[in-house]
Amino acid sequence: MYYPAMDTTDETPHDDVLRLLTGHFDEAAGYRAYRPKGVGDWLLILTLSGVGRFGHRNGSYRAEAGDWVLLPPGTPHDYGVAEDAERWQLVWAHFRPRADWHEWLRWPRLHSGLRVLRPDRDQGALVAQFLRVHDLLGSGQRRAEALAMNALEALLLQCDMHNPPDTNGLDGRVQRAMAFMEAHLGERVSVEDVGRGVGLSPSRLSHLFRTETGQSVQGYLEGVRLRRASDLLQRTSFPIKLIAAEVGFESQFYFSRRFTRATGCSPQAFRRRSWQPRSAAEQDS
Repeated sequence: MYYPAMDTTDETPHDDVLRLLTGHFDEAAGYRAYRPKGVGDWLLILTLSGVGRFGHRNGSYRAEAGDWVLLPPGTPHDYGVAEDAERWQLVWAHFRPRADWHEWLRWPRLHSGLRVLRPDRDQGALVAQFLRVHDLLGSGQRRAEALAMNALEALLLQCDMHNPPDTNGLDGRVQRAMAFMEAHLGERVSVEDVGRGVGLSPSRLSHLFRTETGQSVQGYLEGVRLRRASDLLQRTSFPIKLIAAEVGFESQFYFSRRFTRATGCSPQAFRRRSWQPRSAAEQDS
């Protein structure tokens, strides 16, 4: 079935998440999310009931109950209720993986970057774990996001047990590049620096890194820096200027601008909000 592309003015809004955002939807016929350039984070969608459709350049993939679909950063989004279905119930999570998670996200690939897993056992336990991630994030308890990320890590490890053994692992050079960046988080680090650290030219590293992770080297580095900054904002009373320097931003103003763009609030507001009971935003996935 052919699904025409929407006009860019109909693109589904989405703000990239710093760590994690989840939802549990039950959508009726006509629901569709369309982001032709994808987003900057990863999206995991589990079909609980009904039928979903994921469009790609060569057609579409029908997602039925028990199908797990993973969309890496930059993968076009064109999904919704299948044309012949009345409803589609799904659980979803937009997330930024920790460095060592990437090895577990190399699921079998379909067209246009889509990755699909259909476990032949333990579905009940996997579903329960995904719902636990969603419930924890919206619990309002202290450290809710950290607890939810912990639960998501456990979920991805459980899913990895169902991944075909012949699926290639993450390139070792990319793993070393990630480790290099995390070890030099507070320094001025360029693509050239990372390339020298792992024995690759800047152009080769950039191509390999994007192919393996869906992100640019600098985009990955900034994400790690901002997540580290959010930890310091929540767990310490360090001045904003000191935190900016600690994670590699020479300018407090530039740090505040990038942090606000990533989270939707300033570092000061994030710090205030992090100690208040809150629930995960239920917005379009």
